[in-house]
Amino acid sequence: MAGGTAELSEHGELRGEGERTMDGFIELDRVEKVFDVRRRAGLLRRERHQVRAVDGISFSVPRGEMVGYIGPNGAGKSTTIKMLTGILTPSGGRLRVAGVDPSRDRTRLARRIGVVFGQRTTLWWDLPLRDSYGLVRRMYRIPDARYRANLERCVELLDLGKLLEVPVRQLSLGQRMRGDIAAALLHDPDVLYLDEPTIGLDVISKAKVREFLREVNATQGTTVLLTTHDLTDIEQLCRRVMVIDHGRLVHDGDLEGLHAVGESERTLVIDLERELPPVTGIPGVRVVRTEGPRQWLAFAATRSAAPLVAAVAERYPLVDLSVREPDIEDVIARMYAEPKPYAVPHDERTS
Repeated sequence: MAGGTAELSEHGELRGEGERTMDGFIELDRVEKVFDVRRRAGLLRRERHQVRAVDGISFSVPRGEMVGYIGPNGAGKSTTIKMLTGILTPSGGRLRVAGVDPSRDRTRLARRIGVVFGQRTTLWWDLPLRDSYGLVRRMYRIPDARYRANLERCVELLDLGKLLEVPVRQLSLGQRMRGDIAAALLHDPDVLYLDEPTIGLDVISKAKVREFLREVNATQGTTVLLTTHDLTDIEQLCRRVMVIDHGRLVHDGDLEGLHAVGESERTLVIDLERELPPVTGIPGVRVVRTEGPRQWLAFAATRSAAPLVAAVAERYPLVDLSVREPDIEDVIARMYAEPKPYAVPHDERTS
């Protein structure tokens, strides 16, 4: 390359001068986003207030990693995603994705990222899926052979074969979500941002989406940043989880560490053959509710449910059971219930 301004990355890619100082494929350094909001202060008067949606966040994501980015509603998750895609410009700090400043070079970056917002579709409402995908091919100028191969892979893994001729407006939420994920991956993006990709999906649709994302990450090396309220998504897909609350990063580590810090609990719901006194004699378990033959048993989220199920089945006439994961709002509420030291940030750990 002319001028000698390019070098090989650790992944064997040729990269430009702008990527040399990057420690991660996605890099945020003290990033802030402040919104000016006008509020009524009287009959005819409004006052301007500042809302700090993201407050000095720093983290790094290596290429090929799948990371959960979670927090309660209004924590700053979607604002972060919008800054990473270039939709919003940071109020302060430094942000790079693949060596590119998203807000300054949004068009260049668009060819390297895919985005799925769970409550908004990127598909054309009145067109069949196949036609929507054809438009995506033209927008990204995807070569025919590559487009056909990617579409075939997405259709097979996401079970879209019978839906290609169906207008988007006639698809169920789960079908549309699978269609949106396929559209976001047709151009082989380096980074995939998923904002609530399983919201409102049934169990079967969730399983298909999760399996597909695992496949894409493993075979294509796609970097994935996943925001969700469903901790099962995180457990099944991500080794690393970051928690944002009130615009600040409060945890960066594995999910077990998050549960330990938040002292969160899972719930085993059991149905017995008949109404019996509350379950007793099982260490680390407490009955939080009973209703006829049904009982709700709370236990630490860091524990496996298997020994508990075995102990209950051995001592009681068990008919049915289910395990409910802790809600992320509850986890974070417990984190703030009393002062506790947070886990060491991911990029500050030593090996």
